Amino acid sequence: MFKISMLTLALTGVFLVSCAQTPSKLAKMNQSPIPPDVKTDTATFGEGCFWCTEAFFQRLNGVYKVISGYGGGFVENPTYEQVCDKNTGHVELCQIIYDPAVISYDELLEVFWKTHDPTTIDRQGNDAGPQYRSIIFYQNQAEKDKAESYKKALDKSGAWSSPIVTGIEAFKNFYPAENYHQNYYNDNQNQGYCRFVIQPKLEKFEKVFKNKLKKQ
Repeated sequence: MFKISMLTLALTGVFLVSCAQTPSKLAKMNQSPIPPDVKTDTATFGEGCFWCTEAFFQRLNGVYKVISGYGGGFVENPTYEQVCDKNTGHVELCQIIYDPAVISYDELLEVFWKTHDPTTIDRQGNDAGPQYRSIIFYQNQAEKDKAESYKKALDKSGAWSSPIVTGIEAFKNFYPAENYHQNYYNDNQNQGYCRFVIQPKLEKFEKVFKNKLKKQ
């Protein structure tokens, strides 16, 4: 059911600086208007810094909106600083609102698995802490089954030398992050983290998933 490729799995770049930097300006949330006749679904993924995750999924055809935020923890309406203190139980997440008639949940899972290292515990590159753990929050049984099947197939494939540690948990909560985190890469492309971390990964992503990208 799932096609695992060593080449396309090798997308995770080496982080040169930390995600926990102070952004230089506010950024408005990027979104496409959803036609009234389109019935959307929502996927919730955590794969390290949400600036990276957002940049990937924004570019997929069929994705209308990507919201960076926090979830899975026990503190209501947490701030970025609280989450960085590692005492909230929250993860940096992206909620992806998409048209399942254009792009399927299976395809979103493929992008998720192939754009980060699912074998590192509480870490992606230099970004370390429980808020950066690899996780899928499913919203129904079908999403759970697909996520678990893909994880099992990926582990069995031997594409990674270490076991996959990605969590697969029932959706609990989600709090949108501060406005300056939204649409971060698009609005801050000259910022150091964007230039040296996100941009190289995004270039690889766009080559691998060129047939799934929005038309410019």
